[in-house]
Amino acid sequence: MAHDDDSQALDRAYQPSPGLGVAVSDPVQNPGLPPHRERITDQDPKAEKRAARTVYTLFYLSLAGSIWAVAAYMLFPIEDGSLASIRNNNLFIGLGIALALLSIGIGAIHWSKALMSDKEHIEHRHPTRGKDATREAAIQAFAEANEESGFGRRTMIRNSLIAAVVASIVPGVALFRGLAPHSTPDDPTAGDPVVLLKQTMWDKGQRLVRDPDGTPIRAADVTLGSAFHVIPEDLATLSHHDGYLEEKAKAIVLMMRLRPEQLIESEERKDWSYDGIVAYSKVCTHVGCPVALYEQQTHHLLCPCHQSQFDVTDHAKVIFGPAARPLPQLPITVDDEGYLVARSDFEEPVGPSFWERH
Repeated sequence: MAHDDDSQALDRAYQPSPGLGVAVSDPVQNPGLPPHRERITDQDPKAEKRAARTVYTLFYLSLAGSIWAVAAYMLFPIEDGSLASIRNNNLFIGLGIALALLSIGIGAIHWSKALMSDKEHIEHRHPTRGKDATREAAIQAFAEANEESGFGRRTMIRNSLIAAVVASIVPGVALFRGLAPHSTPDDPTAGDPVVLLKQTMWDKGQRLVRDPDGTPIRAADVTLGSAFHVIPEDLATLSHHDGYLEEKAKAIVLMMRLRPEQLIESEERKDWSYDGIVAYSKVCTHVGCPVALYEQQTHHLLCPCHQSQFDVTDHAKVIFGPAARPLPQLPITVDDEGYLVARSDFEEPVGPSFWERH
């Protein structure tokens, strides 16, 4: 009975007071689209022509910027390595590329705002179907887009845009081509990547030293499960002008120590390791990223770029990912003082597999 009294009291509490009314409004009506305001280019043919001239002038200005970037790359070389030449090279190439890309962007925006169709429309959603009617509608949509944009009708804008976009790629091609080695009449194989990567600074008796401080490594200091980033000792004698970075990029090595019984070694490579210590190139055989992630428990080497994995216990063979061949192994031993040294250079080219294709 008490429960019923409480329920009735709550019902009375939530009843609206006699003097108060509850307003119920109608649903909000769709106000529709605002009145269309024509642009000046829609009203004045002269303004339309001025806008078109502005757009294709910007596209041709972009073309000029791309050409200038390539010309600046040749006019302001940095072979001498001086600060002034580097500054001028970066400045003038950067100005050309900036002008090329900025002009394309401004021209495209001005084209869309001043010349493309400015009519508002509503696009109703409909189920996607692969029928003939859908294909015809898609073709019609492309035709309408071409008509609204004026791409097929405004030949000056279209041609200047195509020329500007194509030319904007050229500076990048020229810059990256300059990074590649070039052959000379005296040495026709100077630009051959197979020849360049077939030989590194590793040689018989070359000590393994820590990267980057150059400290020689004793075999006794390499503990079980440890990993060392290694370079050849003679690399420290090179300056940057003498190709220090280029030689280091080929010769970098990762050295690890496992239990000797964990290694699966072929007969011809039995003497390539020393008491469980093995050394492999750090240059991934996929696209050349540094393979520097070592899993101590699984004995796997991981490439952080595209997730290729190599098994250290079994000649660094590929066990996962896009790499096509194992990491090249550096044959090692110790000298009379107990320091780790190379038996020879790598017996195969380091780096990506595509370098070996002819």
